[in-house]
Amino acid sequence: MSELLTGDAAVTVRGGPPGSTVGGLAGLATEVLWENRAELVAVLETFGTRTAAVDEVANSIAALRGARGELEAHRPRPTGGLGVFLPSNNVLYSYVLFGIIPLLYSSHITMRPSQRVAEQSRHIHRIITSAPEFKNELSIELVSLTQKQFVARCADSDVVVFNGRPANALAVGDKLPERTVFLAFGSGPNPVVVGAEADVRAVAGDVVRTRMYNSGQDCLCPDVVFAHDSVADDLLTAMSEAVADVPVGARADPTTVVAPLSYPDAVEQAAGYLAGHPGRTVRGGRVDTATGLVAPTVIDLPWDPDFCPPEFFSPVLCVMRYSTGEDVVRWLDSHTERRRGMYVSVYGEDAVREGRSGTSVLLRERTALDAENGNEPLGGYGPEASHVRVGRTVTARPLLLSAELGMKPDASAGDLDA
Repeated sequence: MSELLTGDAAVTVRGGPPGSTVGGLAGLATEVLWENRAELVAVLETFGTRTAAVDEVANSIAALRGARGELEAHRPRPTGGLGVFLPSNNVLYSYVLFGIIPLLYSSHITMRPSQRVAEQSRHIHRIITSAPEFKNELSIELVSLTQKQFVARCADSDVVVFNGRPANALAVGDKLPERTVFLAFGSGPNPVVVGAEADVRAVAGDVVRTRMYNSGQDCLCPDVVFAHDSVADDLLTAMSEAVADVPVGARADPTTVVAPLSYPDAVEQAAGYLAGHPGRTVRGGRVDTATGLVAPTVIDLPWDPDFCPPEFFSPVLCVMRYSTGEDVVRWLDSHTERRRGMYVSVYGEDAVREGRSGTSVLLRERTALDAENGNEPLGGYGPEASHVRVGRTVTARPLLLSAELGMKPDASAGDLDA
């Protein structure tokens, strides 16, 4: 075992010295991330917690270490240009997944950073590309273009990867040539279902840890927790107790779990949602719009079959009670949620099982954040969560770039109208 050390923060990285078992470009990139880990963390913690920043460097190294196995499994075909719309979070991780690893089978990669974190994205790019191991010869270009300009630039790319809002993904996909392979990574509510047979204490620990991760600023955090009537009170008590112990502080403090949010609109959304549900707050509920701090919060809602949880980018735990597993099955299979289906985590509820989870990928006794692996497909079967577009055919399914480029043209999990 070895440790990724950044000042007074540390995280364990499995397998000994990074890069010791990985050769070629992936091995060099692993060394670069390892050698520059302190500076990379310093950049990442300007818009996330220190813990999340350290984790992101470790996860990026893990993805590079898994690159050889990933490519051997999928054998992606060589491609020319690859265009990438980087997201506003997990910037380094996305740079590795959609930049460094694809260079093993792509000739050139052009990236457009999110305007929210453009400066930080450029800083990360400079750290990596100017490292002596690469001598500025890493074929990744970071451009400062509007979305419209970058879409036009991507017309020459064989493959385009989009990270962002589903509505924007559809607009971008419509403007690209039919020959372009277009991968869209969106979002979903990632609900957690807590049935009558669940271990309430264990679930509360899993859910609070996941929802509060990086102050709730991760697209894999659950936006709603469905709690069976028989365990709802106990679950809310356990969650409230766990939330009360969540460390709140400055982003750079290695003990902090919840810090001021990075984006004002996320603060405003949380404040608006809590104001619109008076009397439902079980714990927390304080929002400081001046500092951007949203206190770790638990709210208790009655069953609503038409409930459409917003994508919270804040530490707000939304718990909704249900009477029977069929209630949740019908909700998952509704038109709206079939479009958004990404993951559903199920604890102690037999009604939600394979074939009865809508378009969501079923996870048993674990959260989406715990299941994520950079060398495996990400997403669900809802077109707003993830889809691939080739010509006029749009197919919703979990995506991994190397797998999509290694698949036979007729391989499909079923087309969905996006």
